[in-house]
Amino acid sequence: MRASEISLTALDVEWRRLEVISENLANANVANSAKGVSFKALHLVSGPKSDFSAFLDAKSATKAAIDVDKLNGVEVLGVEASSAPPRKVHEPGNPQADAAGYVSYPAVDQAQEMTDMLRTSRAYEANIVALKSAGEMYGKALTIGER
Repeated sequence: MRASEISLTALDVEWRRLEVISENLANANVANSAKGVSFKALHLVSGPKSDFSAFLDAKSATKAAIDVDKLNGVEVLGVEASSAPPRKVHEPGNPQADAAGYVSYPAVDQAQEMTDMLRTSRAYEANIVALKSAGEMYGKALTIGER
């Protein structure tokens, strides 16, 4: 797989991660019903499309160069709901409060989500730069080949 295709797979994963983070932030202050939790914080799980560790182990055993055509990039492996208990806030006047006067909100750490958003946007930007650099290198290679 070429460098540009690998960067494109990473762009797809990081875009999806931004979507999950924005969904968490949008639902951070939505009170859950008294019957139970209606929203749980989500976390995107991503990884290599192929078994990268086995690929490296096989290559290190033979001391051969890595075949970049066998690299497949990354993919979204799934979206998991957080197992953290809901955040309880004492709001006795809220119609969604339980018998003790507490309202349950999703366990979304807004500071952590914002940090993850910054990290994800930087990774997205880095993949755009890598994609542009790969395009420039391919263009230079074509120019050199014309001579």
